Amino acid sequence: MTIERPYLSWPVYGVPHAEKSAQLGMLISALTWHHAEHCPPYRRVLEGRGLHSGETFALENLPFLPVRLFKEYELRSIDEADVFKVLTSSGTTSQRVSRIVLDRDTSIAQTRALVLIVQQFLGKARLPMLIIDHPGVIRNRASFSARGAGILGYSSFGRDHTYALRDADMALDFDTVTSFLARHRGERIFVFGFTFMIWRHLLAELERKSMALDFGEAVLIHGGGWKKLQDEAVDSETFRRRLQERCNIGAVHDFYGMVEQVGSVFMECEHGRLHSPAFGDVLIRNPHDWSVQPPGQRGVIQVLSLLPGSYPGNSLLTEDTGTCIGIDDCPCGRLGRTFWVHGRIPRTELRGCSDTYAAGLQAADDATIRVHV
Repeated sequence: MTIERPYLSWPVYGVPHAEKSAQLGMLISALTWHHAEHCPPYRRVLEGRGLHSGETFALENLPFLPVRLFKEYELRSIDEADVFKVLTSSGTTSQRVSRIVLDRDTSIAQTRALVLIVQQFLGKARLPMLIIDHPGVIRNRASFSARGAGILGYSSFGRDHTYALRDADMALDFDTVTSFLARHRGERIFVFGFTFMIWRHLLAELERKSMALDFGEAVLIHGGGWKKLQDEAVDSETFRRRLQERCNIGAVHDFYGMVEQVGSVFMECEHGRLHSPAFGDVLIRNPHDWSVQPPGQRGVIQVLSLLPGSYPGNSLLTEDTGTCIGIDDCPCGRLGRTFWVHGRIPRTELRGCSDTYAAGLQAADDATIRVHV
């Protein structure tokens, strides 16, 4: 099924907030009812909340699904025969993982959106790319983990793709890394990896050996894995400082995203703010009454995206807390809502959030999806 996607021609960070909010409210409302028509469990959730087909919602009133539902159920708005790819979230063997089904149209749209976003930070030329991971993570092209999907998506911005870790033991391959750096000395290079992987397998190994590498004119894009770093008392400032000390990398861009909305990534600019693209947005919700928090107030992050056409992932309540910093006022000049992410909701608070949401579904019949944490 092909969905019209005119928003992919919008300037990524060039639509004023008032205009963008009106457009997103209208288009995500239409996408909401598209999923209601094609995904019966999702339709029952909306019916259980007393919502009626065809309503157009203001951005702040768009109904949302807790992201954890994708760990409990496979929600899709396409026939099984149209499934092109299945993405899975990260998790341990004892945890459920999200299973996100993509048709070809949604997969292509997510790739196009990611290209439009990342080109704002890397430019259009393909750069020599060093991946702080091992090649085995992308071997199964039909079913990707979150790491594999991220690596494959960002690989389109690179050339001479080189993996820094060995397959079997995840050890840093010094010979491969130094050879890559020598091969591209004097060039601008693109380094990509997930935050915890970079910390554990690159920086910690260099520190253990009392070594440093000069990455020259490198741009690092990284994301995910902050929960594990917070457990080790590592913050963003420490992470950046160690990168400068051990690798001479000064241009560092974090990104916020999730497998449940691949493509709608929120990139960190030079001033440390995460930016919403034209075809997505975030709202910060008060966990007690779900009202939208004003700038400066912490709450639960809701992510909005026009990209998910094969599954009802257009409006999701995450398990992360964040704060809106401002709107259309970033010193970098990019328009849109900007925010910070603080980390995962503490388990006790998360349970309360789910109970609150489940209470809103009590009017639905027994087939309605319930929220469990």
